[in-house]
Formats: sequence, structure tokens, C-alpha cells
Amino acid sequence: MKKFILFSLIFLVIPFATAADCGLTNLANCLPEKLIEFAVIMFNAPIEGLLQQIQQFLTEPVNIEQFQSLWQLIIYILSIFYGILLLFAGYNFIVSGQDPVRREMAKEWIKNIIFLIIFVQASFFLYKVLIEVGASLSAGVMNLVDPSFFLITANSIADIGLQFLFSVGYITALFNTIILLFIRYFLVNIGLLLFPIGLFLYFIPPLRSYGKLIVEGLIILILLPFFQSLILLMGSKLLELSIVENLKILVMMCSFILFNLIMIFLILFVAFKAINQVGGIVTSIGSAIKTFV
Repeated sequence: MKKFILFSLIFLVIPFATAADCGLTNLANCLPEKLIEFAVIMFNAPIEGLLQQIQQFLTEPVNIEQFQSLWQLIIYILSIFYGILLLFAGYNFIVSGQDPVRREMAKEWIKNIIFLIIFVQASFFLYKVLIEVGASLSAGVMNLVDPSFFLITANSIADIGLQFLFSVGYITALFNTIILLFIRYFLVNIGLLLFPIGLFLYFIPPLRSYGKLIVEGLIILILLPFFQSLILLMGSKLLELSIVENLKILVMMCSFILFNLIMIFLILFVAFKAINQVGGIVTSIGSAIKTFV
């Protein structure tokens, strides 16, 4: 069986050897090189498709157009409160009389409401600009990364053995990366519906912390590929050191593992921060109601 596999590999490689600058006189030296090249091609075949998908997730802007109709519904619901807020601020301004503190508070409310209306109404375009800026930053960093960094390469049979040994772990890391990037893509899409709500809450003083949490969390999700691409850039630069140049597969695998861990950490950080603040949401809503009353 082993002999059959060996002869099969030689049969597949001979066309590569004869098609290049190999001949019968140097076949003994040329054939091992072609075997290595063939093995590298076989290893990279399933990896290239995964890398292309990862490249798209990192460098192409998230398409939020499909959620625009739902965004319009959110804006319509929020616009109902514009009049109520303006009436509240105007009433406080009128009844403030000669009280300078209440008068300044009323002016502050009016200013906040004006900004609220402007930013909430323009939230779709602001969100789209943030996404495009984040994608442009990621694409700029990825252009600095040597494309060969992501592919398996080998200079000897021993090197091929090392690549093969860790190739399963590398492909698993790439699969996990695609799954996490898809989750991030979905969350950024849903974020279009949360972004105007976050801006709305931010300009209401009793609920500002919740609005800030939503907006900051979405900005982290949008800019996440930029920081992840920096990790890949650092990994590619690390290979320029002679001490690790023979451990390329390990550097690639560790780069994507760190890539994934940072994404998980930041998503969990935002989630736990939101959970910690939910405990006081009832108190904050009560304070907001008292403010209006």
C-alpha cells in the first residue's frame, strides 16, 4: 500500500518536473523539489478559499442597506418623542422665571434635543461612514501584509512534515476566524437599529450612560477588524526575525488564535459591561420619568 501511494505521488509530480527546467540528468535533485512544491499546493488548496473569505470580512464594508427599512421604522418611533421633549424643554424655560439654574438647565435641554434630532435623523449615514472608515483602515493594514504569510511554504521534506503536523490546527483556527467574523458581521448589521437608539439615549441626561454604552460598543465592533489586521501585520513582521523563520506555521496559527481571542474578549467585555449597567436601568428610567414630571 505504501509503495502504491509513493508511486502515485511520483506519477502526479512527474508532469510538473518534466514541464519545468528538469531533465533526466538532474531528475534525482529535481524530483524532491517538485514533490515539495506539489505537497505545498495540496496543503494550500483548502486554505486559499478560507483566506479569501477572511479577507472579504476584514476589508469590505458591511452591507447595511438591507436593514434600512427597519431603521426608518426605528426613526419613526423615536420621532414621536421629539415633540414631547421640545414641549418639556420649552415649558421649563417658560416657568424658570428669574431662576438662573433652572433657566440654564432648560437651555441645556433645548440644545440636547436639537443635537438629538440632528444626529438621530442622520444616524444611518453616520453609521455607514463609520463602517466605511473602519473597512478602509483594515484594508490599508492588510495591504502591508505579505500575501505569502497566510500560505504554507516549505523548503525541505522536514519543513513539509512540520507544516503538515500543524496544518490541522491552522485550518481549525481559520474556520473559527470565519465563524467569529460572521457573528461580528451580523452584530454590525443589527447595530444599525441600535445606533439611533443609543444616540437618542445619549442626549437624555438620566439615560446618557446607556446611550454611551450602545454607541461605544458598536464603534468597537466596527473597528475590530482594524485591530485584528494589526495582529496579522505584526505576525508577518515577526517572521522577518531569523529565530522564527523556520516556525512559520506556528506563527500563522498563533496569529489567528490571538486574532480570535481578542474578538471574543472585546465582545464579552461589551456584553458584561451592558449586564452590569442593566441592574440600574429601572432606577435610571424612574429618574427620567421624574425629570419629565
